[in-house]
Amino acid sequence: SKYAEEGKIALRNIRRDAIEKAKKLEKEGEVSEDQSRDQQDNIQKLTDKFIAEVEKHLAEKEADILKV
Repeated sequence: SKYAEEGKIALRNIRRDAIEKAKKLEKEGEVSEDQSRDQQDNIQKLTDKFIAEVEKHLAEKEADILKV
């Protein structure tokens, strides 16, 4: 579970950096506010997807350990 938590923290850090980059592009005028919001939504959806995958693998591993 320690490694799963570290993985989730790493994913959240990547999400934070990506969202900051999207906001920076919006501030600089390279993308519109709507495009920035869409990017941020997509980043959040991907983060949620991968965190769920980490949790799924953790549950599988815990089940394997309990079988033995």
